[in-house]
Amino acid sequence: MSPRPSAGRVTSAKIVIAGGFGVGKTTLVGSVSEITPLTTEAIMTSAGVGVDDNRQVPGKMTTTGAMDFGRISIDRDLILYLFGTPGQTRFWFMWDELVRGAIGAVVMVDTRRLADCFAAIDFFEHRRLPYLVAINCFDGMQYHNAQDVRDALAISSDVPVVSCDARNRESTKNVLISLVEYVLTMRRTRAVAPA
Repeated sequence: MSPRPSAGRVTSAKIVIAGGFGVGKTTLVGSVSEITPLTTEAIMTSAGVGVDDNRQVPGKMTTTGAMDFGRISIDRDLILYLFGTPGQTRFWFMWDELVRGAIGAVVMVDTRRLADCFAAIDFFEHRRLPYLVAINCFDGMQYHNAQDVRDALAISSDVPVVSCDARNRESTKNVLISLVEYVLTMRRTRAVAPA
């Protein structure tokens, strides 16, 4: 992605939405996508008992089997393609393919289950893919502030931690804008850093 596209030229970028099981990834993609999102939601069946732990999300009746896909135009010359990852560990083998070509990632966090996002953070840090942490405010309530979440996750002070409501289009759009701004800032910093 170029820092500033020339007038009339459209730039597209791929963003990955990741996090633990039931954290709101599919909801985020669906709330912000300007197209009908492609989802691979499947009804949870008895075959998942003992494999998928839904004790922390008892009302969850479906699960992402492969990925979610959506698209949003941030302005006339920037289109973001969103790829939501499956949250269960048994589908992590797909993540390498899903992140190929991505400029950055959003790690969705449910503060009631912080441990569920450690694997996503480790994955992106290991691959040096810029990411931000989005605290999903279930029921419109944020129970922990950004600094407490940052400390609990032991992430670098430069990684943005933002709040959102995955059901709200403007809220999720702001998360995506924050990620793009962070990626651009990182790229500029790397470009001027001494070799």
